[in-house]
Amino acid sequence: MTTTSNGFAASFALSAGLVFGGLSLSAHAIDYEGIIAEQSTVSFRYTQMGVTLDGQFRQMDGQLSFDPAKPEEASAVIEIDLASITTGMREADSEVQDKAWFDTGNFPTARFESSAVTSIGEGRFEVAGTLSIKGMSRPVVVPATFRTDGDIAVFEGQFDLLRGDFSVGEGAWAKFDILANEIQVHFNIAAKAAR
Repeated sequence: MTTTSNGFAASFALSAGLVFGGLSLSAHAIDYEGIIAEQSTVSFRYTQMGVTLDGQFRQMDGQLSFDPAKPEEASAVIEIDLASITTGMREADSEVQDKAWFDTGNFPTARFESSAVTSIGEGRFEVAGTLSIKGMSRPVVVPATFRTDGDIAVFEGQFDLLRGDFSVGEGAWAKFDILANEIQVHFNIAAKAAR
């Protein structure tokens, strides 16, 4: 149970950051400046003892600046509340707060900060930046797509995160025989138009 919680937390931070970076892809002349947390989701999928399981982070926040005419100037910072993880198992949700997993007492949030957005054609982008979890920072590149729904921008994508890169699961959990190293993160981030 503990294993489940840990995997999804790492994935949440990555996905959120990447989505914001993807904002800059819009073809419309509308600036976007903030995420709509209640309409955004960061979920994850992992494998434990050969069984595929799903989880989600329920709370996030962030800042975003995006001009579709100048995607190269886009910037985004996404933070996810690691204690808001939900795996469907209360014991796992509680255990993942421990030092061996997310150590939320010392590192309550996961953070993604974008550094560059590159168009790869057909409304698809790659968002580069830094992902920080549990006091460790790693460079990441995340694929994202962009679309609009009225005056709301929606960034969506998924990528694989290696929990071992952030020491999520220490001690007996550091091996990947019970809980896999790969965590698949999926994000769907909504952003509002500037007023």
